[in-house]
Amino acid sequence: MIAKISSGKSTAGLIWYLFDTKKAKDRTDPHLVASWDGFAPDPGRAEDFDATKKLLVADLDLRVKQARRLGRAPEQYVWHCSVRAAPEDRELTDDEWAEVARRVVHATGIAPEGDPDGCHWVAVRHAPDHIHIAATKVRGDLSAARHWNDYRNADRELVAVEKEYGLHQVARGDRTAAKRPTRAEQEKARRRGRGTTAREQLRTTVRTAVAAASTIEEFAHLLSQIDGVLTQVVYFPSGDVRGYKIALKGDTNAQGDPVWFSGSELAPDLSFPKIRERLDAIEPATDQQLNWDRPDPWHQTITMIELIPHRLDQADDEASQAHLHAFGEVLDALPLLAPRQLQSQLRDAASAFERATRSRIRAEQHQARALRSAARATLREPPPKDGALLAMLLDAAVLVVIAAVRWHQLRHHDQQVEAARQALLHIQIAYDQAAVAPLAALSQGRPSQQIVDRHIHRVRRAVPSQAERVLADPAFDALVAVLSGAEAAGHDPDQLLRQATDQRALDDARHPARVLTWRVQRLSTGQASSSRDRVARVRSTVKPGSAPARPAEFTPPQPSVPGRRR
Repeated sequence: MIAKISSGKSTAGLIWYLFDTKKAKDRTDPHLVASWDGFAPDPGRAEDFDATKKLLVADLDLRVKQARRLGRAPEQYVWHCSVRAAPEDRELTDDEWAEVARRVVHATGIAPEGDPDGCHWVAVRHAPDHIHIAATKVRGDLSAARHWNDYRNADRELVAVEKEYGLHQVARGDRTAAKRPTRAEQEKARRRGRGTTAREQLRTTVRTAVAAASTIEEFAHLLSQIDGVLTQVVYFPSGDVRGYKIALKGDTNAQGDPVWFSGSELAPDLSFPKIRERLDAIEPATDQQLNWDRPDPWHQTITMIELIPHRLDQADDEASQAHLHAFGEVLDALPLLAPRQLQSQLRDAASAFERATRSRIRAEQHQARALRSAARATLREPPPKDGALLAMLLDAAVLVVIAAVRWHQLRHHDQQVEAARQALLHIQIAYDQAAVAPLAALSQGRPSQQIVDRHIHRVRRAVPSQAERVLADPAFDALVAVLSGAEAAGHDPDQLLRQATDQRALDDARHPARVLTWRVQRLSTGQASSSRDRVARVRSTVKPGSAPARPAEFTPPQPSVPGRRR
């Protein structure tokens, strides 16, 4: 069940709205299911609707008028709470809805049980799946209602109701979610034929710009270069950036002026101070770092992504949160580099996962400096056209998201768990599509049956508990080809398999042979030295105060939003 609470200053207007059936065709049989004393007049059951409605309004407003004579009535004296059941819930009876209403007004402090001075209230049911509670916020002693933290208290009570009534248990938030589009914004988008609102489109645009920028100045420059949006960057007298506002071209208010959004209005982590904190935490890339042994930035990024599940198993929640945030930036950047046929799924994955990047745990952004630096380096060097590196990255990304689901579950971050699960579906679809061509190319190098049999024995020794799943995987031919190629290059296939299986257990893998194929291929190329050594090498080449490298070229993102088990 979901509660929505608001305040107003017209009891008559709210009652008219709740009982109106002419403008709102979805309202059928509006009537009272409960009230403060059980005897409130019910316009929905009266022969004279208008007269009964006036009586009801007068009863609700009685104390408000008394308090107003004493100058003690609050300006926003109307309290309105809607309580809606989930679509999959059974239809509750009037008596059950009445009990829900009584529990909500008790929990919120509007009318505590047994309190003779509780506020006057009524609960109206005008549809099968929800009720509206209307109350006036003046108590019997003419003092203002004590309803602090009413939303949180109502939500806590509805959690208990869901369990007791056997209803769907809604994923609860922690107030770190991005602000939802208002109904007015949704209606405007619908009228203009857009699938998403301006707020959602701009949120994705800013996220992509942050993922591509290495400095706050570069972020401001990228925003100013994006087609389809208007940007205002505010500067201090010193010339330093102070903040920004962004608007979608063509999105205007009634006066014809652009509808501007600050970063904090788009999402909590897109406020200018939060963006500055993230960009300041990017590890500077020196020329020496970018050229030692000519490391491939994609391999660096994949190596660091593979470390994230291990980091999530540690006790440092702040560092874990930082790595989830940085991984979200990797997902934000991927649509810029992926083939066109994968971009939609990857945008949807990034859009879904952004909710999983935030919680009440404060992220220590500097803990993920190396990952942020490596991810931005990939923008300088698109992956080879064979698609193998992109498939490897998505393979590692699936395990990260699975680990993120578990991490959030242990901390009871319900909304983040659902968001990560949604992202997982999109990443798996993109991964399945991305893996087809490179796996097919590898499978063409399948060796003789004698060599295949030798590799089968190796697999049985390396992963006895998962051997049958690996052998039955359609990607096994690709794994055999990679092992044979590595052996021909002088590597020990047994050692490679051990290293590959030591990186992460295969229990979560939907296609274990695929996972081993990518890991063995990376290990055998010489690009994938141990993760610990690689991170140490990256850190050792960075000098304090060195200037960050800029991408060679970047095409700004367009203002459009992207919108199984592995």
